[in-house]
Amino acid sequence: MNLPDILSQLQPGAQSHRITIPSTWHQGRTCYGGLSSVLAYHAATLAADDLPPLLSGQIAFSGPLAGEVDISTSILRRGRNSAFIKSEISIGDEVGLSCTFVFMTRRESHVDYEAVPRPDFPAIPDDAATRSGPPEFFTHNMDYPEKRLILGQNKARLANWHRLKVYDGLDPVANLICMGDALPPSTMGLMQKEGMISSINWQFNLLTDAPETDKGWWFLESETHHAAHGASSQYMTVWNSRGEPMMTGMQSVALFV
Repeated sequence: MNLPDILSQLQPGAQSHRITIPSTWHQGRTCYGGLSSVLAYHAATLAADDLPPLLSGQIAFSGPLAGEVDISTSILRRGRNSAFIKSEISIGDEVGLSCTFVFMTRRESHVDYEAVPRPDFPAIPDDAATRSGPPEFFTHNMDYPEKRLILGQNKARLANWHRLKVYDGLDPVANLICMGDALPPSTMGLMQKEGMISSINWQFNLLTDAPETDKGWWFLESETHHAAHGASSQYMTVWNSRGEPMMTGMQSVALFV
């Protein structure tokens, strides 16, 4: 199932949903974090009418999610210009994902500043020069130009173009959230041998009300700034096809190697 098909299972106006996560969206023993995050976001958008644009998301990956799951939402606060909505995804009594989304109407301000450091952008890949992952892994649903990770290179930064294979008609914010976590944790670029890792949490901020890009391509960038004692911290940025920053974020990752 592609992402639009999965999201179509959630019913407008409902505070809870029960769906089955396809095995083709797994990441090891759990659902791909970008998919669980966008499921929680989409459920939040259906929980209230006339929401302002999404500003920020705080996501805790508290446990594995696979198979049949329950998605619940609750409105924490609804003000004149903002709404805080909580979403959780559970299997039975175990919560595997807990999120708080902040929706806010942008206001005029005398401050207008942007200084996100620009990387060197490689050319967007030709359609004939892309690859995808195996059918049992979430990257099977994506296109990207080359192998995403090579161990033993002692690199703290990963960056690559990615896109969903099916993105037509998809909410651009949902597309962006789903793709924002698609890179492996950048700490893996420092690893000299294979080992288990697991994302702990993810904080992201949208820099625009209406993210857009050409032909579905997003340039994903992730850089580890600290890794020790079984955990790492990384900064993340998502750029569109014109080299404009769309989303910034930060993530904590557990290391079992």
